[in-house]
Amino acid sequence: MSDLRRRVISELSETKENVLLIQMKCFHEIITIGYAVYKSHDLPWFRTLSWYFLITSNYFFYGESLIQYFGVLLSRTEFALPFVTYHRFISFALYCSGLVGFVFSLVKKHYLKQFTLFGWTHVTLLLIVTQSHLIIQNTFEGLVWFLVPVSMIICNDIMAYLFGFFFGRTPLIKLSPKKTWEGFIGGAFSTIIFGLIISYGLVQFDYFVCPIEYDEVKESLSLECERAPVFKLTEYTLPKFVQSIGKVDFGDTIPGHGGFMDRFDCQLLMATFVHVYHTSFIKAVSPGKMVQLIMALKPEEQIQVFNMLRETLIKRGLLALK
Repeated sequence: MSDLRRRVISELSETKENVLLIQMKCFHEIITIGYAVYKSHDLPWFRTLSWYFLITSNYFFYGESLIQYFGVLLSRTEFALPFVTYHRFISFALYCSGLVGFVFSLVKKHYLKQFTLFGWTHVTLLLIVTQSHLIIQNTFEGLVWFLVPVSMIICNDIMAYLFGFFFGRTPLIKLSPKKTWEGFIGGAFSTIIFGLIISYGLVQFDYFVCPIEYDEVKESLSLECERAPVFKLTEYTLPKFVQSIGKVDFGDTIPGHGGFMDRFDCQLLMATFVHVYHTSFIKAVSPGKMVQLIMALKPEEQIQVFNMLRETLIKRGLLALK
């Protein structure tokens, strides 16, 4: 395995570990709020069941990601094959076990409070685990989809604070009395400029823009790809009134604190936006992934796919009939 591939695997592992640690800390903070608000100290198993559902959700979502990108490779391992084949059934069984545990934990005169906390847990899972899963999905589609959004939010936080500290005079909203319009506007413009600069730098390298795929032929991770149009630098002619200020070339690229949740709430929301944007406007069918799906079929089904594809190409005149 080349040094570059080792770096990719290492960085992916570190990213997943960091996301998981942040996710667990945010989950802990929100569950603790529910624990205190509803005064559930006299209710059995609330914390245990909450963490059980967190583990179950992560098992499902992270398993889905690994199977989607490395399913063929995992299925060749005798130990992992049952988990790949029956992943969703196992996940469903684990979740049903949690439901059974919840039912057995019900206490008379506390049903409303317990069901409220049950809903609290699941809304928390929806907000945190689902979006953490999307962060990992974005990373698999290219490191640029992780690095740019994360760094832009950090830049916005820092610059909004600095502009607000030095120039802030006008309150933004009553909910956050320390936030000012000056900080908001200064942070916004700084983030746009920073986003253009970091995007321009990262798109110079395939290492950052290519999705992580398993090459069936080379039997290794593929770090090469046909670049999507969004990653191809393009020179635009600016309007005349802008040209009078100066000419700039742009690439067609993606344009105090409390607890962990205060720091990472925007990061989680950004993950959803990036995933929706990428799947809606950027992502295309990948030949490599199609091959992975075909290789997961039975041998006779693979031959059937081959014959169907061969006949179609012959009819379209793309393949000579021998």
